[in-house]
Amino acid sequence: MQRADRAPGPQSFDRVLSSMCTEPHPAARRDAERFLATNPGDPASYPVVTDLEAEAIDYLGAIAGLEDPQGYVASGGTEANIQALRAARNLAREDGTSEVNVVAPESAHFSFRKAAGLLDVELRLVPTVDGRADLAAVEAAVDAETALVVGVAGTTEYGRVDPIAELAGIAGSVGARFHVDAAWGGFLLPFSDHDWSFSDADIDSMTIDPHKAGRAAIPAGGFLARDRETLDALAVETPYLESAGQASLTGTRSGAGVASTVAACEALWPDGYRETYERATTNAEWLAGEFKARGVAVVDPELPIVAADLPEELFETLRDAGWRVSRTGRGELRVVCMPHVTRTVLERFLDDLDSHR
Repeated sequence: MQRADRAPGPQSFDRVLSSMCTEPHPAARRDAERFLATNPGDPASYPVVTDLEAEAIDYLGAIAGLEDPQGYVASGGTEANIQALRAARNLAREDGTSEVNVVAPESAHFSFRKAAGLLDVELRLVPTVDGRADLAAVEAAVDAETALVVGVAGTTEYGRVDPIAELAGIAGSVGARFHVDAAWGGFLLPFSDHDWSFSDADIDSMTIDPHKAGRAAIPAGGFLARDRETLDALAVETPYLESAGQASLTGTRSGAGVASTVAACEALWPDGYRETYERATTNAEWLAGEFKARGVAVVDPELPIVAADLPEELFETLRDAGWRVSRTGRGELRVVCMPHVTRTVLERFLDDLDSHR
């Protein structure tokens, strides 16, 4: 039966200021549609998309500083973070540790709380200093039963980058694995001065999402591992498929994310992503300056996220005016300078802000 009131078209991005997703690159959109019905979860039946997934992982490895990357294209950062905890738990249990814990900064994404609940793992959240993991607190929290230490390379609220090399050292001191959540920051950090990648520290696994700053189509997350042991710790037998085992968390996966990742990386790595980073950084610094000129307290951007302390009434007025904005946990307005957040968009936003002050 045909509906009289058809669903509206997709939402425009022209007033979306707080999302870490953006419009896919045209090539990524095209290839996502072409491979929509393929299933990389059944590699023997879908060899073309399986080969594309290997290419996608090679691209992600190049971006994250890993010469021989292992991994797969996940549904997003949540799945990749769950898998990092799952691999660490499984490997710790193989070594005889039954009651394992995971240590992460309080700035870690909420997916780690989901993961700990699903996997029945103790999650020890430690304080931060200026939004970054407090090394002394991490060192005090780890022990012989710590299976995983987590660092964040581009926090969701403020875009802060944890001291990755130092955290890796703490993890190694107690025999724990080390995971870096670079879900959003991973496509920006290669063009910064930060130490964050596999080439900078002894990192075991990483989350890096093409469907964020990588401009692939949703869903396209990335789970990377330094060695095959990590994937083997995740694998289960698949006796009724042509392939012998499966390491991914989900079974059937659309090839759209895989194909769009390859298409976006082909089109943008490295020069296009460098231009994206430089433009976003310039816009974030400009916006922070504009807020300061208006007497608004701002958290200075490290990566291109701007957090500004606006009165509650003004924040709600801007939302009522159609601006898609969110708050940090402390209540600040949060603007993520994604590719669709142009200088023109920011100027219109400030015009609305000024008119309602």
